[in-house]
Amino acid sequence: MLHEEVANRHLSRSVAMQTLYEWDFSGREPEKLKEIADRNVKEFGAGLENDEFVWQLINGVVEHLPQLDEIITKSAPQWPIEQITIVDRNVLRLGLLELLFSKREEVPPKVAINEAIELGKTFGGESSGKFVNGVLGTVYREIGEPGKDE
Repeated sequence: MLHEEVANRHLSRSVAMQTLYEWDFSGREPEKLKEIADRNVKEFGAGLENDEFVWQLINGVVEHLPQLDEIITKSAPQWPIEQITIVDRNVLRLGLLELLFSKREEVPPKVAINEAIELGKTFGGESSGKFVNGVLGTVYREIGEPGKDE
């Protein structure tokens, strides 16, 4: 993958994260999602050639939301989902989406985990990176560490 494409995908993840955060914070009203995403792509997505990957992530999280939240709940039982910060909750949703529902050849598990950790460090609190790493690492080990030897 070209460096530029990697940078675009990272930027797309950031825009998706900001959109999901705002959508979650404002009550998860389905009719507001497109408006929030379009505004965030314009405001934060300067340089993105297209917003297809942003929408792939956003729609994936929305589509799999109950499953993703259930996995978070099982993987971090000491943290009820509503007590996890909105940032960390949405970083985990994005990371899990890529870890569990992406094509491995597009997003290897280690890339999905590392990208989520970076988003946690960028947008979250002091311990967000460690928390995200812990939860995603647990899920990764439970699914049998696919691609571990790649």
